[in-house]
Amino acid sequence: MKKTVFILMLITIVSKILGFARDIVLSYFYGATDISDVYLISMTIPTVIFALIGKGISVGFIPMYTRIENSEGADKALHYTNNVINLVLAICTIIFIAGLIYTEPIVKLFASGFKGDTLDLTVSFTRVTIVGVYFSGLNYVYLAYLQIKGVFIIPTIMGFPANLIMIASIYISSHENIYFLAIGTLVAVFSQFLLLFIFSMKSKFRYKFTLDFKDQNIRKMSLLALPAILGTSVVQINLLIDRTLASNITEGGIAALNYANTLSVVIIGIFVLSISSVLYPKISKLTAKNKMDEMKLVLSGSISAVNILVVPAAVGCMFFAAPIVELLYGRGHFDAQALVMTSNALFYFSIGIVALSHRETLSNTFYSLQDTKTPMINAALAMVLNILLNIMLSKIMGIGGLALATSISTIFCTFLLLIKLRKKIGRMGLKKVSISFMKIAVSSLVMGGLSRFIYDHLTSKLNIASSLLLSVFIGAVVYFIMIYFLKIKEVDLIVDEIKVKFKAGKENKVVKA
Repeated sequence: MKKTVFILMLITIVSKILGFARDIVLSYFYGATDISDVYLISMTIPTVIFALIGKGISVGFIPMYTRIENSEGADKALHYTNNVINLVLAICTIIFIAGLIYTEPIVKLFASGFKGDTLDLTVSFTRVTIVGVYFSGLNYVYLAYLQIKGVFIIPTIMGFPANLIMIASIYISSHENIYFLAIGTLVAVFSQFLLLFIFSMKSKFRYKFTLDFKDQNIRKMSLLALPAILGTSVVQINLLIDRTLASNITEGGIAALNYANTLSVVIIGIFVLSISSVLYPKISKLTAKNKMDEMKLVLSGSISAVNILVVPAAVGCMFFAAPIVELLYGRGHFDAQALVMTSNALFYFSIGIVALSHRETLSNTFYSLQDTKTPMINAALAMVLNILLNIMLSKIMGIGGLALATSISTIFCTFLLLIKLRKKIGRMGLKKVSISFMKIAVSSLVMGGLSRFIYDHLTSKLNIASSLLLSVFIGAVVYFIMIYFLKIKEVDLIVDEIKVKFKAGKENKVVKA
């Protein structure tokens, strides 16, 4: 598992760099303007619409497939998979038709501040990108199928071709026709679908038209999926409210919020999704076999592992919000106002990064226990808090207030999930996890303060990139030295494993000699 997670992290880092490149190219050619807002909304609408159903499908699919394969065999599990796929295609067709008929009201729902030419252009873009709902929908099923089959690399690299296509479309649109932005988005989603479909076929998937609404397995999956769908809809409603309010605050507000969110979410993409994509099927199998003690060990270990990586990254984003944004986006049409808006949003998003990282892991644990109701209720409570905070803080702090509202509601939601899980499965080593968290937090703050001190003194002698990289490197070295000497269990295990491998390598060299 550790080796798989490490490989996934490396691939995800490269993928996220490409994702960054896409946003950097967008900010260079279009900055934080009405065009970038139009592009982001038209790209978001099909994704968000199906994410409501897609998350429920992926959550319900894995435990149901595992149960069917164990009890009835691989053929029945394949029949079930095809039934789900054809059901998804039927749902996508309904969404597609509704999206074409009601495009303008849907756009107004996502960006109520859009008027005139901006609104018309978004409607035109959305009528192109809505076709992608078919590919987005099927991707959820194929992703879940490949996870069950232990194929984690392909889902991780699916962002490679998509990001390259989107980068090319942004560049071409700036020189040719602006509609290449919408076309590029559609082609990018198709490339992801094609990659997943090919490797699903290599993993013994065979498509067959089967559509049986009365299938008991579909009904059971629906019962599991419904609360997850409602829970996910809460997340999407939060996103919708954030972007609607941003569209009313200032031109380019949606783009600034998106740039900052991309920077904060990339940390979760690199460290957390790499772990959770491996962890969820593993926890599901341990739960199905009633190996609860082993499952708790895996869970507590993953929480601490996430803390070791995410806490310092979050602190670093807070200390270096403005330099990071300036280094990555500060060129082309990305002006001083865009820099201020984006760096403020990044700072406040960073406050909730750790909580957001754990929410994914905790929610998946509930799903593996076939409890989709608890995450749904918690997400609903967080949504109410987020809406209230959005309205209040956006009036006081603008775009930064929207980001802070998201962070506070995320921390609230994650804390509730942790309490509920503790009540549900009993002791899970939270005292040890809390102690290691405090050690990590102290080390991270020392790292952040030292790095910022060094950066402030280097900027007068070096350029921003060299100053930032050097100060962060020194801070990271100090951080890892501190957590090693503070005797954090997970760090000690990693160090011991490195020593064993190093010793084995030396012995192999001696034998060969």
